[in-house]
Amino acid sequence: MTSSVGDSRTTPRSRPRFLAVVGPTASGKTGLSLELGRILPGEVVSMDSRQVYRGMDVGTGKVGLRERARLPHHGLDILDPRERYSAGRFGREARAWIREIESRHRIPFLVGGTGFFLKALTDPMFSEPEMDPERLEELRDFLNRLSPERLREFVAALDPKREPVAAQGGRQRMTRTVEMALLTGRPLSWWHREAPPARAPLPGIIILLELPREVLYQRINRRVRGMVEEGLVEEVQALLDAGYREEDPGLTGAGYREMVGHLKGRTGLEEAVEEIQRAHRRYARRQITWFRHQLPPGTRGVDPRHPHDELAREIRALWNRALEFGLEEAPEGGGAGEHPSTWRKRGRP
Repeated sequence: MTSSVGDSRTTPRSRPRFLAVVGPTASGKTGLSLELGRILPGEVVSMDSRQVYRGMDVGTGKVGLRERARLPHHGLDILDPRERYSAGRFGREARAWIREIESRHRIPFLVGGTGFFLKALTDPMFSEPEMDPERLEELRDFLNRLSPERLREFVAALDPKREPVAAQGGRQRMTRTVEMALLTGRPLSWWHREAPPARAPLPGIIILLELPREVLYQRINRRVRGMVEEGLVEEVQALLDAGYREEDPGLTGAGYREMVGHLKGRTGLEEAVEEIQRAHRRYARRQITWFRHQLPPGTRGVDPRHPHDELAREIRALWNRALEFGLEEAPEGGGAGEHPSTWRKRGRP
């Protein structure tokens, strides 16, 4: 293992500001982060675009209150399901959480599968321009009434370069693409390409959990069944009873939109469960593709089927070496010079 960890633009001998555990849905991120919290003084910054919503616990796999009492978490239950949450906002808030955690002499653990959230820290985006709030609200009301197919036509007309990635990200990403084009006068792809980054990148250690595709799919199928047994149907019904609509940002994610369809009589329960499983598998494929091409050089890939206590000890050794030698110069061996057998170098070629 010879490559440096973190973004290649960090300064020489930079020290890590965070320890990230990323991977597709159902890969074991939460379990490994809890084990890390047992042997390292850390606090979690959630990188999950759905766990930000209040009242959405079962369907997002949100960590329980008992675990949060032992290992503090940031970024959970901060939004109403009607609100939108962007990677830009995450980047601003995560930096504040990281500073707070560091001020307590603890380690920020960035944990989740939303790759754009991580990229907001390692490869910061532009400062978002001001948009008139009244016009923005009116436009969102209009766009929320469009079918996904019609919304994609707007994206293709206003920002054709971004259309494939926006469509892949679903209604929320397509809506933002249209908003930026209409309310700023320039397509979002232009802002990404031409506007200067808002902040300097943060250096960190990134651990990517990797599983064979068939193993991951089996985990996803079991996990969805477990969610139903734990009360997913009741959770979604409670959200509808509270007045939330199926087009609200929180309810457009995998698991929620399919269960809404069941509760509104469009599908049976078993059909909804199978749809949720397929939706999570599709999402996992998109995550895997994103991680393969977008994670910075030096990312460490590990197999989460290894015992989490062993992985956590190796990650702790990696963290300590980076603190001592810097991200660019830390030796590759374990505590006694041995090569950790679980590491696989990943990142952009």
